Amino acid sequence: MTGYAWYSVDSLRSNLATAAGLGLGGGEDGAIDILVVGIDSRTDAKGNQLSQEELDTLRAGEADSTSTDTIMLIRIPNDGSSATAVSIPRDAYVEIPDMGSGKINSAYGATRALTLDKLVAEGVDMASAEQQATKAGRQALIESVAGLTGITVDHFAEVGLLGFVLLTDSVGGVPVCLNNAVDEPLSGANFAAGEQTLNGPDALSFVRQRHDLPRGDLDRIVRQQVFLASLAQEVLSAKTLSNPAKISEFSSAIERSVVIDDGWDVIRFAQQLQNLSGGKVKFETIPVVDPAGFSPNGESIVVVDPLQVQGFFDQMIGREPSPEVAAAEAEASGPLDVTPSKVTVSVLNASDIGGLATTVASELESVGYGLGDVGNSDFSTPVSVSTVFTSPKDSASGRAVARALGNLEVRTDESLDAGSVNVVLSYDYIGPGTDYYTAPITDGTAAPAPASDPHPGAPTSLPGAPPPEPGTPGAEPITASGGGPTCVN
Repeated sequence: MTGYAWYSVDSLRSNLATAAGLGLGGGEDGAIDILVVGIDSRTDAKGNQLSQEELDTLRAGEADSTSTDTIMLIRIPNDGSSATAVSIPRDAYVEIPDMGSGKINSAYGATRALTLDKLVAEGVDMASAEQQATKAGRQALIESVAGLTGITVDHFAEVGLLGFVLLTDSVGGVPVCLNNAVDEPLSGANFAAGEQTLNGPDALSFVRQRHDLPRGDLDRIVRQQVFLASLAQEVLSAKTLSNPAKISEFSSAIERSVVIDDGWDVIRFAQQLQNLSGGKVKFETIPVVDPAGFSPNGESIVVVDPLQVQGFFDQMIGREPSPEVAAAEAEASGPLDVTPSKVTVSVLNASDIGGLATTVASELESVGYGLGDVGNSDFSTPVSVSTVFTSPKDSASGRAVARALGNLEVRTDESLDAGSVNVVLSYDYIGPGTDYYTAPITDGTAAPAPASDPHPGAPTSLPGAPPPEPGTPGAEPITASGGGPTCVN
């Protein structure tokens, strides 16, 4: 058994597809930072076209693409004692080298396409041009992630669509749990509610679905995280690692579907992780300013603040913040130059708590805010957590109102004028105007409460209300600790 397992491992070392010259780091900061991307490709790791049978299995059409719809930065200390995977939304609007601002999932594909056209025009043969263009695309994505996060990427791993299918089947299926039944034909997702074990094709549909989900791509990110948490638990469990046949099948799946950088000794890396337990593997998502924003040309995007994202990583890894991040954090946590009487606030109730909008509006009026519309939401702006919408021209007013109501989530709304703020209250609201809030309301212009107290004067959750959805503030982090999969939308 040992000899058979070692043969499989040695074969993996020899046959893995690799990518050279990506300009990666070397874990100098005491940890290994791995960029893992899921690429929307209809080829295998060696660039071979998939068979028609395999394409049919994917349920993803036949148009090849280099969009990176899954982007995760995984940080593992050099002793292999833990792993934290941080998701980056595919539509995060970032700076892309030599291209300006764009969605981060376009960095790879757009750079590759531009480079390929340029090389072909210069007379480079197609095979060499494609190889160089793919390298340029990978480098552009790596640099885009580094620019957003402030993290030097040490290793790179790329998984095609086929990888989700093969890796899932190699461990005998992956357990997941859904809050509600789904039937969404674009992704092929057709699942009952509750716990179930998915085979490869169903797993791919599960992680690809984003239509008909309450929070769109953010819910898809949570699905990817709970899927990978369950997959990690299956791989780390004894039933996989002690089974030579499973090891062989898992190694074959990796050989067929994964590309890594050529400087990565994955066998040595696996040895570093030998004591890693599922409970030490957790998943998070970078902070988002507005998950439903728009670019200057009207494109739907996820708005992120690079300084805020870098501050998130500073805190996660214990890094001293840069002067720019420190200055931004000081500004965000300082007093706001807002006169409440010059701000008009509309309060809409999207929950089933009777009279909530009226009582919250009264609280805001008591500290000087003017009132606009007050009543029930028509759900034209659906929210899963209570949210303050503010004009991008006057974010200070929205931030002040959000502070006054217990540090609510803030989004921008292009349709709002400066001095106009909309508040949409959901079931999770536990701020001023509820029986659970004990502190007097303030106008929100002073410095906010510490981050460790997100709802000052209120309990951590509303009695009788559903727990926060995975991936939202206040929710328990997703881990691979076992005990059954986390139920998600």
